[in-house]
Amino acid sequence: MQKTLYIVRHGQTDLNKQGIVQGRGRDTDLNDEGRRQASQFYQAYKDVPFDKIYISELKRTQQSIQPFIDLGIPYQKLAGLDELAWGVHEGQPATPGTKAAFLQLMRDWLDGKLDEKFEGGESPNEVKERQLQAMETIMSHPEEKTVLVCMHGRALRLLMCILTNQPLTQMDTFPHQNLVLYKVTYDGSRFKIVEANNAKHLKND
Repeated sequence: MQKTLYIVRHGQTDLNKQGIVQGRGRDTDLNDEGRRQASQFYQAYKDVPFDKIYISELKRTQQSIQPFIDLGIPYQKLAGLDELAWGVHEGQPATPGTKAAFLQLMRDWLDGKLDEKFEGGESPNEVKERQLQAMETIMSHPEEKTVLVCMHGRALRLLMCILTNQPLTQMDTFPHQNLVLYKVTYDGSRFKIVEANNAKHLKND
């Protein structure tokens, strides 16, 4: 079975613009810039013959690829594609204290402490488990040769580790911004990233 996955992060929201983490618990809308990014992505990839679309259960992912859904391409929401939950820090303004807490958590993850998490949040290992379930669903349809996936920043980094058989400690080696593309192919035995952090479609009008 061969498959090509076009995996994108959602477009910009106001909280993105403000540098505030949203996580799984903040179901925010795209802002004007995010809608512009969505339009740019659609114009660049509208001729790709997508067989199926997979999105998270958060509306910012659907809003980011709505023009493709409007073409009649079938889509499915998967909780496994949701963003990592940041718990008590979701939607909260950045302070010196919260910045220090995030920095310490990132260090813990880099050191391999992948069960660490904020109160009410999720660890990378917990996100991995639900992402594996999501990928099992996506890969269980061999007839879907070309698939569009819209998800979230931290979750995307973790998924790239999973697909390329790298430890989750390598998550920060996968850069991203709003509505960038990671194009991944599957040849029947392994995944390969053929385009990484592609933002060519986000040209200035």
